[in-house]
Amino acid sequence: MRTTAILATTVLIASPVLAQDTQFYDSAIKHMPKDGIVKLYGAGGPHTAFKKVAEVWETQTSNKVEIIAGPESKWSAAAQADADILWGTSEQSMTAFLQTYLTFSSDQVDPIYIRPTVIAVKAGNPKGIDGFDDLLKDGIKIVVTEGSGVYNTSGTGTWEDVAGRTGNLEDVRAFRKNIVSYALGSGASFKAFKDMDADAWITWPNWPITHPDVLDMVQIDDDRQIWRDVNVAVAPDADPEAQMFLDFLITDEAQSLMKTEGWVR
Repeated sequence: MRTTAILATTVLIASPVLAQDTQFYDSAIKHMPKDGIVKLYGAGGPHTAFKKVAEVWETQTSNKVEIIAGPESKWSAAAQADADILWGTSEQSMTAFLQTYLTFSSDQVDPIYIRPTVIAVKAGNPKGIDGFDDLLKDGIKIVVTEGSGVYNTSGTGTWEDVAGRTGNLEDVRAFRKNIVSYALGSGASFKAFKDMDADAWITWPNWPITHPDVLDMVQIDDDRQIWRDVNVAVAPDADPEAQMFLDFLITDEAQSLMKTEGWVR
């Protein structure tokens, strides 16, 4: 009876996780990506730099590339039908994607760029935030990006990793007291930062770089720096030009473009 109870408990705990990981999966959708257009799907963030690279590649080759980005719920069905390439904004993000986009597998995933966490502050930095320690002061309002167990985002856990990096529990406690929003995804975090008149947001370089009218960027101290990669996977049945684009995406020319938004190799 004891063994049965343990097994039953295990099933009850595990079932919601399975449902969550595959919440967008639709077995009725057939993956048919060969349409003459290289289509990449993923979360917002890398897409602005990817588009810069895609424009150059299209000009050089006359091939067509479409970069489809945003919350997964907005593009999941389309990706299941015609994605040539998936990108993950972190390893944990791609691992979650692979539960839904079954044409892709873990052995196809290739990390291609990496970037550090930064502190985004209001343009002009009115609070004079100079580093992590300033985020622990009374009255500082911080936005963090979190998946909260229901949303696939590269920001999940980054604030905790940064705050706890030196092994000081009091830093985590002080930082947590100043959090005013746990937003589901970077887009939602950016909106919360503005709507809540926040002072700081733990995020990635591309956000302040692409929104200089709203955000300035403050580097996080080296001893607290957290890096996460962007990775890609190409479908086995993708358009043949898909791999050609990925090869171009890591050339010296492409690296120069990606670096303008904080992505490095």
